Amino acid sequence: MRVLHIETGRNLYGGALQVAYLLQGLKGSGVRSILVCPEGSEIAQAAAGFAEVHPLPMRGELDVLFGLRLIRLIRKVRPDLIHVHSRRGADLWGAVAARATGTRAVLTRRVDNPENAMLARFKYRQFARVVSISEGIRQVLIKEGVPARHVSCVHSAVDMADRRQDCDRSWFRREFGLAESHQTVAVIAQLIPRKGHRFLIEAAPEILEKCPEAHFLFFGKGALRQELESLCAEAGIRDKVIFAGFRDDLRHILPCIDLVVHPALMEGLGVSLLQAAASGVPIVGARSGGIPEIVRDGVNGYLVPPGDAQALIDPISRLLSDGTLAAGFGEAGHRIVKEHFSIEAMVAGNLEIYRQLAGFSVMCGHL
Repeated sequence: MRVLHIETGRNLYGGALQVAYLLQGLKGSGVRSILVCPEGSEIAQAAAGFAEVHPLPMRGELDVLFGLRLIRLIRKVRPDLIHVHSRRGADLWGAVAARATGTRAVLTRRVDNPENAMLARFKYRQFARVVSISEGIRQVLIKEGVPARHVSCVHSAVDMADRRQDCDRSWFRREFGLAESHQTVAVIAQLIPRKGHRFLIEAAPEILEKCPEAHFLFFGKGALRQELESLCAEAGIRDKVIFAGFRDDLRHILPCIDLVVHPALMEGLGVSLLQAAASGVPIVGARSGGIPEIVRDGVNGYLVPPGDAQALIDPISRLLSDGTLAAGFGEAGHRIVKEHFSIEAMVAGNLEIYRQLAGFSVMCGHL
């Protein structure tokens, strides 16, 4: 079976990293993987040992020439199936190319933001199957009118071989300017409104009353940085918050973190939460999107209502104050990820969909 994958993300994290995991896992499965990606993207090198890679020029999401090049390539390699992985123009051109070449196509959806219901029904009808990375996303699609039988959930994965490293505490303290007594609460998310940093900032003064050694590390970049820094100053906690930017060495950092908080208003699944749980870190997260699929309330963390700053105070303070409880939650999180979010499980889920579709004669748009 030949499967042509389209991934238009340029950096090797998030969805692009999941595609790299999938391509690696598919090697030896009987699937010949062909990857289309933009020129200069990091996944081209990462996937070179597992797929036939075709970097194409791509100048924006509406680049018609990219669509034409994609159609020509599909006609040349004649895949049995197209798997579209990214929304950055890939969903548009993937659907167009599939219809133009008469090839069945699968689309992976990684976000839970709602769409216009009429547009959603039309858009997803162009694909033989839609794969959601969480049950939360699947339910959003079903509410928009996409038939339930048309949407399959295959969870994103974490490379467990890269987790549960020992913490180099002296390096960690030097790297972030922390004292030995300091406790660390991390948020790993883009600095954008829907990630909910402002709710943690609002809760922080009361958390610090109970846990004065707490320091907050915000990992990620985004347009809200200046605004969030101002909110921290207004709350009188600016010296307690470190804006650490984007880091590609979280596997070294997470084992040293005491607690991860994710107060997002919307979240497709939250790969950073998978990474944290795999590293044995307890989590306090909002009960939104796919977060409850990772954070089991009272098992490996606590869930709170989204948008409720006051609700964050008690669970964060409790976990910072009770090391035994935090350690137990961390161990449970590691087990949950190992059992339900492994690369092997993600690859098997996608492979099963490929095999199901290989036996159907239904073409795109005829569902």
